[in-house]
Formats: sequence, structure tokens, C-alpha cells
Amino acid sequence: MPRSEERLIDVRVLIVDDDRDVLESMTAAFRAEGAETLTAADGNTAVHLCQEAEPDVVILDMMLPGRSGFLALEKIKGNEDSPLVVMVTANEGKRHQAYAESLGVDAYLLKPVPLQRLIETVDELIQKRDFDGQDED
Repeated sequence: MPRSEERLIDVRVLIVDDDRDVLESMTAAFRAEGAETLTAADGNTAVHLCQEAEPDVVILDMMLPGRSGFLALEKIKGNEDSPLVVMVTANEGKRHQAYAESLGVDAYLLKPVPLQRLIETVDELIQKRDFDGQDED
């Protein structure tokens, strides 16, 4: 359930996909929710942007040129203060999902993902992270 019209204010989202149309539609949807967005079309750029820009959330396609989504995920989640990662893929294989989960993915969604569902998933992950962080204080 939405908290407000712009529920992702102060959230930096890195969107990684080699399909320009997907990048554009996801970027527009997240910006409409108040998020700051960054984009990358390959895994190597995604890893670099994670180190430089420190996004809160990464939307990561599994099939990418240069460095696959799995290799990028492994590198991104290799840091203690890693961002939340939502992997999106057209591959329905349970083995791929299990592997992504073993690497620390926070959510795994099948393409085509309705943009509203993707935004809700990100919003829920952020709320859970923030709530869990309060418990540690």
C-alpha cells in the first residue's frame, strides 16, 4: 500500500539493463516516485557505479554484456554496506533464482515486471531495511 505519491524520496536507485526501452521506462517510473536514478547498460559499469555513487537499491538484469548479472551481484553484495538488490530476469529457472539468493539478492522478479510491482517491491524492501535498522539502535 502506497505511503504517499512520492514514496521513494531520498532513495538512490541504480537501474541496470542492456535494453534502452527498459532503462527509460524504469527510470521514468522511479523518478515519478521521487527517487534519484542512475543507469548502467552492463555489469562492469554497474559495479563501478555502486562503488562510486553508493545507491540504496540496484535493479539488476540477469543477462548483461561484459559482466553477467550474477557476477555483478556477487561483486556488489561483497561489501558490508551493500545496497538492496532486485534481480529481474526473463529466465524462469528455479536454479537461477536459488543461485541469486545464495549471492544475497534481496528480491527476484520475472520479466515482464509491471512497473508498479517493481516499485512496491523496492518500497517494501526499504521499509524492512529501515525497520530492521531501528532494531539495532
